[in-house]
Amino acid sequence: MSKVLIVGGGAAGMLASIFAARNGNEVHVFEKNEKLGKKLFITGKGRCNITNAGDMENLFENVVSNRKFLYSSFYSYTNEDVISFFETLGVPTKIERGNRVFPVSDHSSDVIGALSGEMKRAGVKVHLYTKVSKILTENGRFSGLEFADGACVQGDACVIATGGFSYQTTGSNGDGYRFAEELGHTVTDIYPSLVPLAIEEEFVKELQGLSLKNVEAAIYDGKKKLYQDFGEMLFTHYGVSGPLILSGSSHIAKKAGEKKLKLVIDLKPALTEEQL
Repeated sequence: MSKVLIVGGGAAGMLASIFAARNGNEVHVFEKNEKLGKKLFITGKGRCNITNAGDMENLFENVVSNRKFLYSSFYSYTNEDVISFFETLGVPTKIERGNRVFPVSDHSSDVIGALSGEMKRAGVKVHLYTKVSKILTENGRFSGLEFADGACVQGDACVIATGGFSYQTTGSNGDGYRFAEELGHTVTDIYPSLVPLAIEEEFVKELQGLSLKNVEAAIYDGKKKLYQDFGEMLFTHYGVSGPLILSGSSHIAKKAGEKKLKLVIDLKPALTEEQL
């Protein structure tokens, strides 16, 4: 039996711990927050968008960079496997517009509860309020973890599931990138993705709270179109948000950090019930 140490108790860490434990390992999850799945609580406006039920080619089309890297992962554990996994844990799902998959209850807490319950059944040991400060190695191999209080624990394998650098209040403060650099890896520049857009025009503030459906949005760098899609969006006190805009942000993040871009919104005529 191997001793597997998982850094981070979010969605990735929880899933990794379940499968590692099912494979007969002794599994420990170290989470610096007061509870597991803190970011899961707020995802999908608290409804938890579990996955997307579209076909595999469509999923790959929405991976903005280095999609080939994900071929093995996507085909080894498909979106259908994800849906089946949660259904088996007692979380019935539903498919909404855009093939987005949510729990029928519309409560992210049900997803977290199902994962936590399965971790307990599998024998995973959870350590809350435990911040990992360093990944330890010996002769070029993983050997253990060092915590913020100076204590250490040894292990045979490690999964770093600390998330990216978004919603820092949930714990995603870039620890994973730091661990990677300290272990000798090169980390490329990071850019925001799946984020709202700030608009400089003052009239936007007057539209705060306005939600639009069935609109088409395009983002240009001069005459070059960087992104175009159709869906739902929302005006905020600083700009625009909603699924349509969040998806677009992934395609323009690098450019947006260098210059101002033009957003064009086309209000489409109402669609029929069949089209909806």
